[in-house]
Amino acid sequence: MRMTPTVIGAAAVTLALSACGAPSEQAASEAAEAGALRIGVSPVPHGDILAFIDENLAEEAGLDLEIEEISDYNTPNAALAEGELDANYFQHRAFLAEWQENGPDAEFAYVTDVHIERLGLYSESVESVDDLPEGAEIAVPNDPANLNRALRILEAEGLVTVDPEAGETATENDIADNPRDLVVTPLEAAQLPRSIADVDAAIVNGNYAIEAGLTEDANVLAWEPEGEDYVETYANGLVTLAENAGDERILQLVELLHDERVLEYIESTWQGVVLPVDADGAVVGSAAPAAE
Repeated sequence: MRMTPTVIGAAAVTLALSACGAPSEQAASEAAEAGALRIGVSPVPHGDILAFIDENLAEEAGLDLEIEEISDYNTPNAALAEGELDANYFQHRAFLAEWQENGPDAEFAYVTDVHIERLGLYSESVESVDDLPEGAEIAVPNDPANLNRALRILEAEGLVTVDPEAGETATENDIADNPRDLVVTPLEAAQLPRSIADVDAAIVNGNYAIEAGLTEDANVLAWEPEGEDYVETYANGLVTLAENAGDERILQLVELLHDERVLEYIESTWQGVVLPVDADGAVVGSAAPAAE
C-alpha cells in the first residue's frame, strides 16, 4: 500500500474477530492481477478505515491499495472523471448527485454505503441551544447538500423554519422564519472547525470535527436528526466510474469494507460520531453521544 497525503495531479488493532466471509481464491487472484487500486479519500475517517483494511485484510484478499488522501471535496470526483483515480470514498449520494449536475460529463456509480458522519452543532462559547444569543452567528457548510442538511438541524432545534418549497437544495435564503435573527454564514466545510472561535456556533461535518478534535474540545449543542432515509441520503460510500463497477478490485474492496472487523473498528474508534453501515444498508451500533 502507498498512502500519500497530497492533492492528485493537476485535477485535482488487529482485532480477534472472525470475518463475515473470506474472499474466494479466484476473486483474490483476479484482484491481484489487476494491479493497485488507486482510491482517493478524505483523511479522516475514510483514510483511517482504508489503512486498517490495508494493514489487516487486504493482503489475504490479494488487494493492493494505493490510497491518496485529499483534503477538499472538489478534487476526488474530478480526478476520478479524468482517470487519475480508480475510485473514491468521501461523499454521500446527495453530494454526488449535486456534483454531477455541475461537473464533467462522466457516468459515476455509487457502489456501496460504508458509514455515516453525523453533523453536529458545536460551540466554544455557549453550553446549550437555549444559550445562543439574539443575532448569534452560526457557520454552516457551503456545499448545497450539506448546507441543506445543516439548516435541518437548526430547524429541528426550533431555531429557524425553512421554506418547505426549497426542498433538498435549501440555502440560508430559504429561511422563512428566524425568531432569534440568527446570522447563518456558509463556509467551506474544511474551514468550519477553525471558525468556531469566531462565531457563536458552527455545524461541522463529522470527519472535520474528528480531525480537529472538536468531539473532545467543544460543546456539542445538537446532533442532526435521523429520518427514514438517513442512510440512503447521507451515508458515505465507495464511488467509481460506471464502466468500472464490475472491476474485481472494486468488488473485493466492497467485501472488505463490510467485514465484521471493519465494522467493529469504526464503531469502537469513533464511538457514535461515525456510524458504520453494513452490507444490507443498516446502521450498526449505537447512535452518537448525547449533546451536552
